[in-house]
Amino acid sequence: MEQMNARAATRADIDMVHRELMDLIDSMPFYSDIFKAHEKERLDKTFLRTLLAIDPWHILLLEMDGEVGGFLISGPDCGTIFQLWSAIFPKFRKTPLGRFGMDAFIDHWDNSRFHKASTWVRPDNRPALALLRRYGYEQIALLEKHIFGEDYLIMERKFTKVTEGYDRGMALPMRKRLGLRLRGLLDR
Repeated sequence: MEQMNARAATRADIDMVHRELMDLIDSMPFYSDIFKAHEKERLDKTFLRTLLAIDPWHILLLEMDGEVGGFLISGPDCGTIFQLWSAIFPKFRKTPLGRFGMDAFIDHWDNSRFHKASTWVRPDNRPALALLRRYGYEQIALLEKHIFGEDYLIMERKFTKVTEGYDRGMALPMRKRLGLRLRGLLDR
């Protein structure tokens, strides 16, 4: 029987997550080349390190038998947690790791500081839509010709928010921002 685990990413995981994320974006048949280029430029290592600095659980790693087999990347957005990208690595695609990952994401973030989870998905990405619906996400709107002229669906799942106040999204104190920029320059 497989042993599955979910954990927050660490700095040591950033290179692997970035490499796998870039491969995922390149491999997706549902998105245009311009969107893929945009995402690959936007989701650089500095962006991932920023998520890590805000809360390491925004890069939730999925492990099976001690090996990382996938991730869910999210970000805070004024009381909503936005699911940016998720992936199950090819070696683990015919395992229960994907379902385990959705359960882990919901278990971690529900009953905390967010009132809902939200994501955008292309209408023709049927596997993603089936998984989201299975986990209680509802289609809120169809955004016609929204991102680079393509349609997207907004999918949301209500959470129970128990923490007072709201985060301010991707904001970090000046000292942390400067540290992340310096780290980015050193990694080039």
